[in-house]
Amino acid sequence: MPSGKKIAIVYDWIDKWGGVERVLLTLHDMFPKADFYTSYFDFQKAAWAKNLNVKTSFVNSLPSVIRTSRVLSLPFYPFAFETLDLSAYDLVISITSTFAKSVVTKPGSRHICYLLTPTRFLWITPDLYLNNMQQTLLSPLINHLKSWDKVVANRPDKIISISRTVADRCRQYYQRESEVIYPPFDIEYWGSIKNVMPERSDRMMLTDKFYLVVSRLEPYKKVDLVLRCFKKLKWPLVVVGMGTQEDNLKKMAGENITFLKGLSDKELGWLYSHAEALIMPQNEDFGYVALEAQFFGCPVIAYRKGGSSETITDGQTGLFFDEQTDSSLIKILERFHTMSYNLKSATRATGLKNIEKFSRIEFEKKFVQVINSKVKS
Repeated sequence: MPSGKKIAIVYDWIDKWGGVERVLLTLHDMFPKADFYTSYFDFQKAAWAKNLNVKTSFVNSLPSVIRTSRVLSLPFYPFAFETLDLSAYDLVISITSTFAKSVVTKPGSRHICYLLTPTRFLWITPDLYLNNMQQTLLSPLINHLKSWDKVVANRPDKIISISRTVADRCRQYYQRESEVIYPPFDIEYWGSIKNVMPERSDRMMLTDKFYLVVSRLEPYKKVDLVLRCFKKLKWPLVVVGMGTQEDNLKKMAGENITFLKGLSDKELGWLYSHAEALIMPQNEDFGYVALEAQFFGCPVIAYRKGGSSETITDGQTGLFFDEQTDSSLIKILERFHTMSYNLKSATRATGLKNIEKFSRIEFEKKFVQVINSKVKS
């Protein structure tokens, strides 16, 4: 990107930590003078963003009960992003799974959308967000948002998808082709974490042979499926994450299930290094945590759809199950139990090689190439 260009980076909401947020920090390193825009910013839950120059929409000034509820704030989001003033910027990069792609840019500026997925609650898994009564009551709004979402998906000059899975969805729902650039995995950073991992800390007084879930605790992540299975098997399970389903999941969990949150990367690395396997039951857009696990030699047991099929090598760094049912997951867990030693050895031997194509170096090189290109797609 030529020097002197003003850059804005737009994200749906800055209120949590996860794989996508690591992408934002990579973009901040690449473009340290860029301004960040978002609908609202929860500093307490997103302290990682304290060094970013964050500008918010009017949603940030709404009463807390509205802005922190995805349902109550839903009608405001199209206006929140369309009314952001980005007229001062030569390049706008939207990172989005919902609304940020709708920003309006000035003539002559470039808008590149890094698409995490087409809007999930509109197109992919609406039943996980709204029950039948809510869908009926909100059907006029939902139909309007679906029409609006298809229109604004044509605003970016170019769309980059985070996986082939997302590129297929982009073609299906938005009728647009998109280039695939996988999210960046910082091998050098995680290598430094591996070198300084702590001994077992007080908050991780765990039994030997535990299994692991690292996930946002949201409906589409299907963590409830894992809890049901492990409650039946009575095997030790550790769940790391936060989200709207946290209280409900804790209520359904058995005594063999431990919940942790707010872990450092050193503590997370320790868990990956000592876990029997990471469980990923969701239809993942990409699945950053699968790379983290493989880096530390932890096999992944994943649902055979979505981004997981692009990041895990079956029989070498993990195993797949075919249906999101208790019986399907339990069957593959029992199979893994009989071959865990060999699969863990294979993951330690091949995991690092498998994730090289997802390296931060590759991401930065390809992303800059797109920025410097002039082709509209």
